[in-house]
Amino acid sequence: MRILVVGSGGVGDAVARIAARRDFFDLLVMADHDLARAERTVAAVVAHPDSRAPERFVAARVDASDAAAVTALAREHGVTHVLNAVDPRFVLPVFGGALAAGADYLDMAMSLSRPHPTEPYALPGVTLGEEQFARAGEWVAAGRLALVGMGVEPGLSDVFARYASDHLFSRITELGTRDGANLVVLGDDGEPVFAPSFSIWTTIEECLNPPVIWEKARADAAGTLEGGWYTVPAFHEPEVFDFPGGIGPVECVHVEHEEVLLMPRFLDAEKVTFKYGLGEEFIAVLRTLHTLGLDRTAPVGVRSADPAAPGAVRVSPRDVVAACLPDPATLGERMSGATCAGVLVTGTGTDGAPREVYLHHVVDNAWSMEHYGAQCVVWQTAINPVVALELLSSGTWSATGVLGPEAFDAVPFLELLAAPAPAGYGSPWGLQERPVRA
Repeated sequence: MRILVVGSGGVGDAVARIAARRDFFDLLVMADHDLARAERTVAAVVAHPDSRAPERFVAARVDASDAAAVTALAREHGVTHVLNAVDPRFVLPVFGGALAAGADYLDMAMSLSRPHPTEPYALPGVTLGEEQFARAGEWVAAGRLALVGMGVEPGLSDVFARYASDHLFSRITELGTRDGANLVVLGDDGEPVFAPSFSIWTTIEECLNPPVIWEKARADAAGTLEGGWYTVPAFHEPEVFDFPGGIGPVECVHVEHEEVLLMPRFLDAEKVTFKYGLGEEFIAVLRTLHTLGLDRTAPVGVRSADPAAPGAVRVSPRDVVAACLPDPATLGERMSGATCAGVLVTGTGTDGAPREVYLHHVVDNAWSMEHYGAQCVVWQTAINPVVALELLSSGTWSATGVLGPEAFDAVPFLELLAAPAPAGYGSPWGLQERPVRA
């Protein structure tokens, strides 16, 4: 296996650090529009004493917005698998570039949605991943696989859902992804500061777009899978969810997320939801950004105040917000706490009795920093595509077309993730029985 990782930001860097301790691939090309950033990742991997065969890692420059450039780089290095580790704006060119290169493809976030033009808080417009699934026939015809949504959420959450469907439940009432954390970032003065632990660009996209919910009854009434999806206002139906791992209760709200678009395609459930633990401060900041129009991606004209440089430049307000906040990859040393990703599954157990289970994965920031030099949110995202690549390398997972993680047997993935190193990745997951709600 010869891997091209497009993007050497926080997640891409963590992918390299995790993969460096595994033997299943022959080459890993770290590529970024900023060559120096890719070179820093490779240098860190080469210098780490636990890296196996660090000569397998090389750095390269690539423009992720240019499908032809992705194709050319993949062909130059004889790449068999392209892992997309850039933000969702670049999904389609990297996706198309991998197909043109004759390589398999993985991503951790899917192609962007576009709200319904007249009823955004009732009906979906173009949904997450829709433009990728529309090209599934091309991938089947080429004999290639695009494994989409293979991060942590989406990704591990979808693997949990498949495991619950296969082994824990005879009937599922709801697959409810629930994500929360108790992370705190300290400023130079030692006081907590607003500093998102993941890409603010992606966070704004997820949290301010109309959230999507899927219901089987709606799909059945419409006679189509697509008829089951509908949208609601941002921050809809707040609930307090008690997270394990010492995190505790966190207020969660509906946000737009890929699981709701993936799980109904492959699994039988009556309802699919995603709620994110944002907290009051984060929600307030996002509302303010939206009110001021700073969440917009379309460039606006900004007139320079510098007399030596008169005239206007055009900039994306959201890009300005991202530029003003610290890079999430740099926050690890200033961050404390843990993050939890998981799926709350309700329904009827295999014994015929009502059951409610939370399958989850908790990562403590101090642990991920000590062992990998990566903050916990990006590390938790990065480990899952590496596990998937290893299963694809061994042939344990194999398929063609555009598929989500639910399309594959969950047991080998969960076993490899949890098994102690060196056989596995030494990152255990949990299954928490919860009282069945009336």
